[in-house]
Amino acid sequence: MSKAVIILSGGMDSTTLLYKILSEGYEASAISFDYNQKHKKELTVATKTCQKFDVPHKIVNLSILNELAPSSLTRDDWDVPEGHYTDENMKETVVPNRNMVMLSLATSYAIGIKADKVFYGAHSGDHDIYPDCREEYVQQLGKTIEMCDWHKIELVAPFLNIDKGDIVIKGQALNVDYSLTWTCYKGREEACGKCGSCVERLEAFEKAEMEDPLTYEKD
Repeated sequence: MSKAVIILSGGMDSTTLLYKILSEGYEASAISFDYNQKHKKELTVATKTCQKFDVPHKIVNLSILNELAPSSLTRDDWDVPEGHYTDENMKETVVPNRNMVMLSLATSYAIGIKADKVFYGAHSGDHDIYPDCREEYVQQLGKTIEMCDWHKIELVAPFLNIDKGDIVIKGQALNVDYSLTWTCYKGREEACGKCGSCVERLEAFEKAEMEDPLTYEKD
């Protein structure tokens, strides 16, 4: 059985990806990151999903990113923007270089347990806003990861050229429990339904002709 490490945020994309690699027979280990994000609820649901499948799960403290790489996702004095994910103001949700840091640590974990692959759930909807989710970025970083140790690690992003709606369609076939996912960037008790992340999530469920199991705030 091939070993794999997956970066599991607790969101829809990485949770669907975990179901996918488990269905393909991988012996999966998950790694999540606490970078002082407002939506820490995603870590709670990530833990519950891992417990459901007896997947080893590490949560790494990356709170230093809040100091080094300011973002509306981490700063209390900076409101999370509302609107569509493709709007220019959504760039305020970028945590600079976050994925390189996370993928580097995930690679260290993979080397340590002799895993063959590192998976993460970047998808096409991220490309315009997040530079570290672009296909060329993944290709270049993948080459670096392959060379970083004598034990070769492959970086795999199987959702890179599909959107979140297509991911939900795949998740439907995998019986993903989307009630154990969190998407809203504002991190309140219920999803706001107005931030770019919520808007994209709702569009994804509409495309998949599925009902979103999460509860949203009422105006």
